[in-house]
Order: sequence, then structure tokens, then C-alpha cells
Amino acid sequence: MIQLLFMVIAMEASMVVVLLFKTPLRKLVIMGLDRLKQGRGPLMVKSVAGTLLVVLSSSVYSMVKIKNRGIDDGGSVNPTDQVLMAKHLLEATLMGAVLFLALMIDRLHHYIRELRVRRKTIEAVKKQTRGAEDGKVEEIKAMEGETAKLRAEVKRLESELEVKTKEVDVFEANVVALRKQSEGFLLEYDRLLEENQNLRNKLQSFDRGLSRSSSKKNT
Repeated sequence: MIQLLFMVIAMEASMVVVLLFKTPLRKLVIMGLDRLKQGRGPLMVKSVAGTLLVVLSSSVYSMVKIKNRGIDDGGSVNPTDQVLMAKHLLEATLMGAVLFLALMIDRLHHYIRELRVRRKTIEAVKKQTRGAEDGKVEEIKAMEGETAKLRAEVKRLESELEVKTKEVDVFEANVVALRKQSEGFLLEYDRLLEENQNLRNKLQSFDRGLSRSSSKKNT
């Protein structure tokens, strides 16, 4: 599951990068998102998001349960619980990143579509203004006022898109840090597994020694 989450995060991050730059590939991505939001697409997306939220809540609940169990045992957590804690923490972090990136893609898609609609409206207003008669001064002024409003709206949308772009850059940096942290978690997970196995081997050796001592005393 962890590898699958990493793959989903990489795919979503790539889609965010594609949406930020005006390329033919962005058109394909936007067309795909448009089709995804038609028919049963939104229901499927909501179902997947709901499932991720349920699994995320389960992981958080498991971490809280392990932590409370450690507190009840006097503040000490055994190696098995440490391994489970690290696993649940990694999964919860990755699922949160997947949901955040999905929300970011949805917002970027919405702003890009709205920006296109505004630009088409401005172009239509310009054509109407060019074809207007010279005697309709008041009508032309009204159109120019509407054009000014639309331009202000476009500037506002472009500024919002710029802000979102900066947020995406920050999030990409966070994703890189998250990957490094996840690698650290995996190394810690392997180390804890090895320690756990060593402890079991020592315990088995100790049990064998005790059984041998008991057999010698009986004889």
C-alpha cells in the first residue's frame, strides 16, 4: 500500500506541474479532467476520497491507541508497537498528501477553465466594440466599462493562479522532504524489525537454555 501511495503522489505531482505550464499536454490533462467530472466520475472520485479518509482515520486511531497503550504500560513502547506506529504514521502522512494534491488539482483545473471563459468573453466584447457604429457612443462606453471589469477579473484570477502556483512550489518542496522522511521511516522500520527478530532469537535461546537446565536437574 505504501508503494501504491508513493506512485499516486508522484502521478498527482506530475499533473500539478503539467497544469502550471501552457503546453499541449496540459490540454490533454484538462480534457481528461473534464471527462472525469462528467457522468459518474464525481461519484467515483468522492467514493475514493471517502475511502481514503476512512483509512486515514483508522491509521490515526491506531496510532492514538498504541500511544495510550504505551502510557498505560509506564511510558515504554515495545519494538513491535514502535514498528506499527511508524507504519501507521507513514501511511497517514502519504494519504494526507494524496488528498491535498487531489484538491490542488481540482482547484487548478477550476481556475484554468474560469480564466479561459473570461478571456473568451473579453474577446467577444472586443469584437462587438470594433463592429459598433460610431453613433452609439454610450453603448461603446458601457462595453468598455464591462471590458475593464472583465480585465480586472482576469487580473484577479491570474493573481490567484500565481498564488496557487507558489503554494504548489512550496508543496513540492514538502513532498521532497516527505519522501526523505519516508525513506528514514522505512530504514527505521527495517532496523526495528531486525531488532525485534534479534530479541526473539535471544528469547528462544534463553528458553532453550532454561529447558536444558530443567532437564538436567530432573535427571
